[in-house]
Amino acid sequence: MSIKQDRMGGRIRQILSELLLREVSDPRLYGLTVTEVELDLEMQYAKVWVNALGEEERQKEVMLALAHANGFLRREVGKRVRLRKTPELFFIWDASLDRGERINQLISELDIPPEDDDDQRD
Repeated sequence: MSIKQDRMGGRIRQILSELLLREVSDPRLYGLTVTEVELDLEMQYAKVWVNALGEEERQKEVMLALAHANGFLRREVGKRVRLRKTPELFFIWDASLDRGERINQLISELDIPPEDDDDQRD
């Protein structure tokens, strides 16, 4: 990804986060986090990774709400960025936070005995 794509992706992420926090009133999108935005080379398509606190069932609800709000969000992004064409937004559920939480849970469940001090001195 070029510096320009990276910078514009960060700007779009910031705009979407602000819109979701201040201007979108859909309660299904409460607590939604935009974790990453990646633009293609022509900056016509944007993959937007999102995650929300709550149960796994909430994922479908959030993705449906985003599909419903997609036109509004794209239009508002277009008003705030200077590009020839406003990129199409494709929302993707970011499961990395869930996977990280699961890994932490598995690690905490491990029953590893503490090492003896004698073994460390040898």
